[in-house]
Amino acid sequence: MHVLVAGGAGYIGSHTVVQLKRAGHDVTIVDDFDNSKATAVARLEELTGGHLPLHAFDLCDPDKTEALFASERFDAVIHFAGHKAVGESVSEPLKYYRNNLDSTFSLVRAMKAHGVHRLVFSSSATVYGDAAPQPCQEEFTPLQSGGGPYGWTKVMNEQILADVARATPDLKVALLRYFNPVGAHPSGTIGEDPQGIPNNLMPFISQVAVGRREKLTVFGDDYPTADGTCERDYIHVEDLAAGHLAALEHIDAMTEPVRAFNLGSGVPTSVLGMIKAFEAATGVPVPYEIGPRRDGDLPITYADPSRALAELGWRTTKSVEDMCADTWRWQSANPQGYPD
Repeated sequence: MHVLVAGGAGYIGSHTVVQLKRAGHDVTIVDDFDNSKATAVARLEELTGGHLPLHAFDLCDPDKTEALFASERFDAVIHFAGHKAVGESVSEPLKYYRNNLDSTFSLVRAMKAHGVHRLVFSSSATVYGDAAPQPCQEEFTPLQSGGGPYGWTKVMNEQILADVARATPDLKVALLRYFNPVGAHPSGTIGEDPQGIPNNLMPFISQVAVGRREKLTVFGDDYPTADGTCERDYIHVEDLAAGHLAALEHIDAMTEPVRAFNLGSGVPTSVLGMIKAFEAATGVPVPYEIGPRRDGDLPITYADPSRALAELGWRTTKSVEDMCADTWRWQSANPQGYPD
């Protein structure tokens, strides 16, 4: 297939591009570089051994999106484009609603106009909110509290795509709800490069380890978990990329127009457990302190990934130790992330 990867220079998108190329698909990238860098695409070309067509613009622009689809023939779209920081979405909700919804509107309009019938959408476990029983199952109605405007944009996008798919003959949409992506390509060539202060645990750990930050704050150690710290379902970004490839190659066989899949390991790991695993895998100490709880944090959340196994033939293959070792390989080789 010729696959348009929206947000293909970003963390998860870039790793997915590598696996798509390895599987023999042609790839075109569109990215506005709001939360990524063009040098990531150069690294991708090194890894894949060839030129990757790149279009640098904001998908919220419907005219540019239409022009792209008019100039090239795509067989499928994988949609990663969108802002993704829960905390920032609370302080800048209009930014998130505009970007995360308008980019979908532009893409889907162009897909319909040009007969593109396959869409894999980057959703999130935030759609489950704070009311879902654990482990999270796809049947749970994704009406949530928690997750902020970011989480609501994922809920709304899922609903929009479901409605469009049911009303559009031949359109198939796979909604991939993933949990906590971490890790990097085993080569250390590409990895996670958050702009500003990291919002997630693993990049903060690695930035402390490499000396960019003094210490890590653990938000609460009095939760009803094994060691008192929050537990999350971490998934190696390489496994996550493989999940997108599996969904793309399964999408024609879907018996309904839209289907949601959890992508997670099904095994939660605590914050302190992840710190200890990182230290054991790398031999590098991670200074930390215990701070107060953070508003909105749940004690534990993790996936039931059985549907992805049964229907996509997908499961995680990499351990927490792999996640830590690959993260450190990337961060130690790129202490400041990608060069500008």
